[in-house]
Amino acid sequence: MKNANIDRQGLRKTIDEVAVAFSRLKGIKEGLGSESASGIQFDEWDWEVGVGLYGFLRRAIAADDRKALADLVDWYAMQIARGLPPRQINSTAPMLPLAILIRHVDRPDFRALVEDWADWLVHHLPKTEDGGFQHVVKERLNEGELWDDTLFMAALFLAQAGVVFERKDWVDEAVYQFLVHARYLSDPVTGLWYHGWTFLGRHNFARAFWARGNAWITVAIPELFAIVPDLAGKDRRFLANLLKSQVRALKQFQRQDGLFHTLLDDPTSPTETSATAGIAYGILRGIEAGILDASDKAHADLALAAVLGQIDAQGVVHGVSDGTPMGHDLDFYRRIPNLPTPYGQALAMLLLIDVMMKTS
Repeated sequence: MKNANIDRQGLRKTIDEVAVAFSRLKGIKEGLGSESASGIQFDEWDWEVGVGLYGFLRRAIAADDRKALADLVDWYAMQIARGLPPRQINSTAPMLPLAILIRHVDRPDFRALVEDWADWLVHHLPKTEDGGFQHVVKERLNEGELWDDTLFMAALFLAQAGVVFERKDWVDEAVYQFLVHARYLSDPVTGLWYHGWTFLGRHNFARAFWARGNAWITVAIPELFAIVPDLAGKDRRFLANLLKSQVRALKQFQRQDGLFHTLLDDPTSPTETSATAGIAYGILRGIEAGILDASDKAHADLALAAVLGQIDAQGVVHGVSDGTPMGHDLDFYRRIPNLPTPYGQALAMLLLIDVMMKTS
């Protein structure tokens, strides 16, 4: 599993540059902020920065970067002091890194927030038929809708909180969300995942095999295995087979240059870097978890080269599509513009950190 041909020093430099670029992002569509400003500059508490904070935190822990950890503490403290936005699926995303951060810092207020938010997810978040987490966002309730984003944005946090607070009921609920989402979003023919499902219309909207949505799944299943090492055998077996089936399909749709298209099965749709990074990272984590075969690493390596080619001298990851609501036709996905984003930085960081840690 060693990457003998990887320049570890160069890789660390790239990771640090990507992390700095993340810190300088002021907001979606706002670009990089001042080089002289300290700390994390992104000002909104929502999913985009939540994913970014997760990648930033994983890098800080891997590098034992106390300054980065302090920046995270300062950012969370500032956000909490000024008042958090209404709770929904996307605003839950920053809670996953916070549930990990509380193991590294002594902040009772952070712990209390994590505990209260997890309880809210279980008891107060609107649920769909079959008890799924309704994909409520700040713009709309999305009544009766399941989205594949939800597992990364909310279910992983609930599992992590369940482990931290020794709440088996929370862990069980998080696992159930994986199962119920799989029932309605995983396509048994291809093994790929649809972006969403509606109980009101009982269909999968545009039936889009959206690349970043699939990447959330490729990442989320191995991450769940890491968070909950004593996952029940039957659940482990079911989720492992889901990942195997998905990756078998993903390999067929990877381009020769390593990238994936925004619509996985549509070569006329744009290529997408964040999905490529997420899929590669998920494959590596799946191999590490014993779910995937070591031979799948060749596809992760190909994706790694493609992702590195999309990072500029300032550490900005390019070719990342904007946030993507539910599309009702496939052209909707083809038209999503590209721009620098916290989640693009984060998914690249997760991949690069994992590769560096496996490099001699």
